[in-house]
Amino acid sequence: MTAETSLIHELPSVTVRRTVVSAMANNVYLITHRQSGAQVLIDAADDAPAIRRMLQDSAADSAATAKLLLVAITHRHWDHVRALAGIAGGIPTAAGREDAAGIESESGVAVSRQLEHGDVLETDGITLHAVHLRGHTAGSIAYILADGGTTLIFSGDSLFPGGVGNTESDPRRFASLLADVEERLFGAYSDDAVVLPGHGDPTTLGAERPSLPEWRERGW
Repeated sequence: MTAETSLIHELPSVTVRRTVVSAMANNVYLITHRQSGAQVLIDAADDAPAIRRMLQDSAADSAATAKLLLVAITHRHWDHVRALAGIAGGIPTAAGREDAAGIESESGVAVSRQLEHGDVLETDGITLHAVHLRGHTAGSIAYILADGGTTLIFSGDSLFPGGVGNTESDPRRFASLLADVEERLFGAYSDDAVVLPGHGDPTTLGAERPSLPEWRERGW
């Protein structure tokens, strides 16, 4: 069931839309390049008809004919890939190398490009930088989009308002995820960077930064 479809960012080169799907309130994001019409979908989480409606709505976001060219997956968990088979249909996919086998097992869709930390995805004007965040899953990837002085971080389930993602009470996984989030997100991007998580509302690195010591102390 779709909770919401909306245009959430209008940047100089791209627009970003979001639809919220499933009982787990998964966020599905759509990036559209204003000039080329190229599109990247972040997490075909569930409800293919709702995603297609968002794709239809996005036709007005570009001067050219909009065309979905890539599905970028944040991680392998089932609730983030349930609509992948219904949406991908020959469209290239990208995900973290360590999660690729799990994504294929969950969705039946092979990952076209298996990402390492620091890889760059270029899609007809849309540039995404892959940040490997180890802990929620072994291959979780955040995608960074910078445009016109705005930085968007599509963080999947690795960073939320109020903490990092679930590491199932495993202290090693938690330590790994927190270290990666601190170094690769908080240490690399400014406080005004917008975090667009896999569930729930957006936040900024600046809003969350003061809480890092608290997260470390509580262990989740």
